[in-house]
Amino acid sequence: MFKENCLNPRWKRKVHYLFTDGEEMAEEYDINTDELLVRKWRHKSTLGAHGQWQVEVGEPFIVGSLDAEIKENSSNPLFLRKDTKTSFQWRIRNLPYPKDVFSVSVEPSQRCVIVQTSNKKYYKKFSIADLDRNQLPLSNDALSFTHANNTLIISYKKPKEILTLELELLKELKKLNGTSEGNVDCKTQ
Repeated sequence: MFKENCLNPRWKRKVHYLFTDGEEMAEEYDINTDELLVRKWRHKSTLGAHGQWQVEVGEPFIVGSLDAEIKENSSNPLFLRKDTKTSFQWRIRNLPYPKDVFSVSVEPSQRCVIVQTSNKKYYKKFSIADLDRNQLPLSNDALSFTHANNTLIISYKKPKEILTLELELLKELKKLNGTSEGNVDCKTQ
């Protein structure tokens, strides 16, 4: 069971879920396209304190001041997820190697996707949280990738079960009456 709050500004719909186990999930959708822009999770610690938000979809939130003495190098690879209507999609920016250097594959026994380069300059292993939550199998056939402008774009075609769930969720979200200010309970029509 969970409780929903929603905020409906001009160009995006924000939905905040509070689950009975103490977990929180916040999502932001584009009002015009219904595209998921951000999904982030927050878990309670063993002592009951709120943890940091973990971004699952969208741009990661960078914590720290602009005048900090130690900063992450802006040329380091940046890994983020940005889904489309039909695919889960990950972008790894700042990878200047040609496409034929990359190998992208599914490891079903570990339930993850592995990205590596033949020149051994980059290696990344990540899971697909949506498939894990729904206990769906991974398939190499659903995986594809391309490379352009120093960005590796990895796509995984969404299974029918996920597309159906997302369509049902979208129908429910459209029933919510949002507000343009504050965290107010959303009433369904």
